[in-house]
Order: sequence, then structure tokens, then C-alpha cells
Amino acid sequence: MLTDPNRALRQKLADWRRAGVTHVPHVEIPEPPPPAVPSRPSAAVAPDRRHTPPSEPAATTSPRPTTPSLIPPPRELPVSPSTLSPAEREQELTSISKTVSMCVRCEELASTRTQTVFGVGNPEAEVMFIGEAPGADEDAQGEPFVGRAGKLLNDIIAACGWQRSDLYICNILRCRPPGNRNPTSEEATNCREYLDGQIRVVDPDYIVCWGTVAAHNLLDETTSIGKMRQKWFKYGRAKVLCTYHPSYLLRNPPAKKPVWEDMKYLLAEMGLKPAK
Repeated sequence: MLTDPNRALRQKLADWRRAGVTHVPHVEIPEPPPPAVPSRPSAAVAPDRRHTPPSEPAATTSPRPTTPSLIPPPRELPVSPSTLSPAEREQELTSISKTVSMCVRCEELASTRTQTVFGVGNPEAEVMFIGEAPGADEDAQGEPFVGRAGKLLNDIIAACGWQRSDLYICNILRCRPPGNRNPTSEEATNCREYLDGQIRVVDPDYIVCWGTVAAHNLLDETTSIGKMRQKWFKYGRAKVLCTYHPSYLLRNPPAKKPVWEDMKYLLAEMGLKPAK
């Protein structure tokens, strides 16, 4: 009987997770060394034929295997991000992205994703947008906010007088939860160091949290998103503004008005005016 490959993968990921493995690094297998050539013949050694007592039976639970060397988590920058060139920031983000692509901390997400969805945009962006989690379109294309909600977000960006490439855009999670469900607190925690790594490298002046999941996880808040609007929060040195997620606007078109008010609130703080 053929084994379901997805089920086998999930079982293997579960085994690795219990063993403490969080990443699957790419390992180069070295060429075997050439056989040693003795300088002179050595006398043959007769095998030891003494009776060896049988070993003790194995324990009912297998011992915890040694965790292999893992790709390191996002490291602290040796210098202030403000002193990094765009190329250096891009290099740092690429390094974190490679680590993310091999992450298997969340067994279910790692076994069901098509690919990880890291982040896109300007590595020197003044404004960073943080969404909730990738959906089906993002999982397929590997970029945040590319579905219907992404198109609406692009319209909002244009109305502000920006282009998508002016900003840096990412999510709380870098893998799609099956069925587009909300991320669990454990999943958000597992992904947090990657998000913090992106924030540390880009070093934005402003962060916009799109939706409850983004706002609550970044700021450790439980207040409703409606009560968090039109207020400034702090994360590191960045000022943080919270508003409704574009997917919510697709289901509730009247919410577009308060979101636009939030964008004008952001622009006014930045000393800018909307494009229209």
C-alpha cells in the first residue's frame, strides 16, 4: 500500500520537533578521503573470538537525538542600521529570508506551505506595513498582499501618494495557516524573531499594523482594533498606528472610510498630504 507523502512528511517533522530541531540546514556532503596507504605491511590481527554477553534491551523510548548544527537565528547587527548601506540591508534581509525558508518550527505550517512568504519592498523604508499571515495567493506567489486584499492595499498606497516599492511590507507569520485561519499564539511566537529581524534591519520610523492579529501580536495588546485606531503606540523607536485589515474592508466596505482617516492621520504626522 502506498504511503501518503504529506502524512509521512508531517510525521517526520513531528519527530524532528520532538528532537528539538527548528531548521533543516543544507549540508554539503564531503568527498570521502582516499584510503590510507600503510608505509609497511602490518601483522594480521586475529579476531577476538571471546564470548560477548548480549547487550541490554533497548529502552522503551528512544533517546533524544543530538540536534544538528542549525542555521543561526537573525543576529544582532554589529552596527546601527542607520549606518548600513541599502545593499548591506538587503544582504541582511536575504540572510534572514534564507533562514526562514528552512524553518520547521511550526509542524503543521511547514508541512502544508507551498513556500515561505518573507517580505518585500524598500530596505530603507520610512514606513513598514505589517499584516497578519499569508493567504492562498501569497503562499502561491511568495509575496505578501498579492490577492484581492493586496489589490485594495495597493489602491490605498497610491491614494497616499506612494508606490508599493516605497514601503516595506511583511506579515506576523511567514507561512500560510491552512484554511487561512488566524495564527495561533505559538505560531506567532515561533515567527517573532524573524519579524523583529526585519524591523531591526529596515529600522522604520513608522509601522502600520493591518488588522487585529498584527496589532495584538506586535504590541502585546488585547484591546479591540476599533479602540486602538487614531492612537500612537511605540515599538522600539518606531511609532505604530493600527487600523483594519484590507480583507475586512472587502467584507465590510463602510470600514474603508475609517481606514482612510487613519491613513490621513499617518500622513499628517509625517508632514505629508494625500495624493487625492
